[in-house]
Amino acid sequence: MQARLTTIVGLYLVSLLLIITSIAQAQVRLPKLISDGMVLQRDATLKIWGWATPGERITIRFNKNNYKTVTEANGQWQVKLPPMPAGGPYSMDIVGNAQLTVKDILVGDVWFCSGQSNMVHQLNIHDVTYAKEIREADFPQIRQFWIPTLTNLQSPQSDLPNGQWKSAVGEDVRPFSAVAYFFAKKLYDKYKVPIGIINASVGGTPIEAWTSEEGLRDFSDLNATIEKNKDTTYINSLTRKPTAPINRPAPPVDFGMAGTAKWFDVAYVPKGWRPINVPGYWEDQGIKDLNGVVWYRKEIDLPASMTGKPARVFLGRIVDADELYINGKSVGKTTYMYPQRRYNVAADVLKAGKNVFVVRVTNNGGKGGFVPDKPYCIFADADTVDLKGTWQYKVGIAYQPFAGGSQAGGINAQNQPTALYNAMVAPEINYAIKGFCWYQGESNAGKPQEYEKLQVALIQDWRNHWKQGPLPFLSVQLPGFMDYNYQPTESNWAVLREAQRKALSVPNTAMVVAIDLGEWNDIHPDNKKDVGERLALSAMKTAYKENLVSSGPLYQSSAIDGNKIVVSFTNVGGGLITKDGEELGEFAIAGADKKFIWAKAKIEGNNVVVWSDEVATPQYVRYAWADNPVNPNLYNKEGLPASPFRTDQ
Repeated sequence: MQARLTTIVGLYLVSLLLIITSIAQAQVRLPKLISDGMVLQRDATLKIWGWATPGERITIRFNKNNYKTVTEANGQWQVKLPPMPAGGPYSMDIVGNAQLTVKDILVGDVWFCSGQSNMVHQLNIHDVTYAKEIREADFPQIRQFWIPTLTNLQSPQSDLPNGQWKSAVGEDVRPFSAVAYFFAKKLYDKYKVPIGIINASVGGTPIEAWTSEEGLRDFSDLNATIEKNKDTTYINSLTRKPTAPINRPAPPVDFGMAGTAKWFDVAYVPKGWRPINVPGYWEDQGIKDLNGVVWYRKEIDLPASMTGKPARVFLGRIVDADELYINGKSVGKTTYMYPQRRYNVAADVLKAGKNVFVVRVTNNGGKGGFVPDKPYCIFADADTVDLKGTWQYKVGIAYQPFAGGSQAGGINAQNQPTALYNAMVAPEINYAIKGFCWYQGESNAGKPQEYEKLQVALIQDWRNHWKQGPLPFLSVQLPGFMDYNYQPTESNWAVLREAQRKALSVPNTAMVVAIDLGEWNDIHPDNKKDVGERLALSAMKTAYKENLVSSGPLYQSSAIDGNKIVVSFTNVGGGLITKDGEELGEFAIAGADKKFIWAKAKIEGNNVVVWSDEVATPQYVRYAWADNPVNPNLYNKEGLPASPFRTDQ
């Protein structure tokens, strides 16, 4: 009897499990993008899609209408909604064997924003420059869907693992891409319709990672890599530990952490430390070719008015990693070179009089230390104390070169062709949008000659996948970066800017010239507002068909006139000017030998005439042709800068 009862109970549990499983499988499911707070594209046919049990009937109830379909054999379903004007908020019911409701839906304009770190950089990273904008953010109709960093080397994916729509209100604005936010806000201020941002961007990534396999079909070397990466056995072999031992040296000891009293301890008595200037690189101050750990120490006198309250420390930028200690307490650390060092100091850390600041700096290659021309200070309320000047240093570790062989370390998946398209772009291609914003190029500057073809391929690829015709494609040309060079020079960054400009040959595209918005010592310049607002100008012209000047002067043609070269431009707007009222700068000229020297240049109508007394028979001219030109001052009267160019390609 007991055995029979056990059998009956077991059969009941199995049946119950099958019923529960069947119900679970029958649950209608939506992609993460179709969720509460979403912005749908106005005046466009809308696709709403998802998954359910094969054969399951699906009804979409939206804006007083019903739209019906039946789930296909593969479990997918899709309905199309007719175009509608801007408006909302709305709710949408998705009814199958179960029901879902998506709430707080707006209809407006949706922009797909992508690229690398300068599109990633959130308002939160620039919260000093844009403190007022963050504090006053109250725009519930500007929304962002932030896509997490994802890769897939095998095939396009149909959905994202997570993600949600957020409004530009209060603290929720901090994760917004700064460029995309200022772009969206200018459009919202102009058109008063909801603006949605889908942000798919990852720092340090090349353009080919954002392009599909179909889009890269004409690039044989990339195709070979794509096929190789589909082999999971090959990929796994790259990360497998070698069986043969490697004669690798033992991990080095940091003397600053090895003693009884660590070098940041208040009880530590410094001996054998040497003077060094902050900011500055240690290779420029008597430490030759050192990769390793260098400790910096300084006693800072602070007034009593700074104690007992929270403070902030600005340590500019540091190459590569750092940890800051004040009076023996760790108050902040950063693991790589690019972020600005802005650390919060708790109210109980500082004291009146002498305070011991210690910074442990780790550098793995190139020049290590504190980047010049950045803010270095501590402040609390109205009190600010400068941290620049003479510090003391001592070397904790000097890394030894390793020549004992190599170990397979895998590949960086996010840099592989198609990897980001498959995981971060493909899941959105059914979602109707207004257009694309693209800010990328730094990671391709090592091979700039191929970039024009790659950008054209990306534009065509995305348009083909979205199937909405020639959607507007707005890009940002690389700003100035790296050391100033006061002689005419060659430049990979200039060649890449040229490739970006030439990609404007594709119809319905626009480019923001940002040559004047960079910083010589920061690949992530603080000025994101002007970039975003110039993008919005490009959108107004290209996507919204406004009659306005949206770009600075672009090279059109040149003609040799005796010992001069006459250069003509498009986008002259109200006329050519020099921004600073001075003579034109950054023009170089050369004869047939292509040996460029600085030239004289003047504006004549809508042209620029270039010459040099040292070049009797000029053949070629260049403008702002450098990584970071010193004074590119050619603008139109609308205040937009001319793009760099050359005629000697």
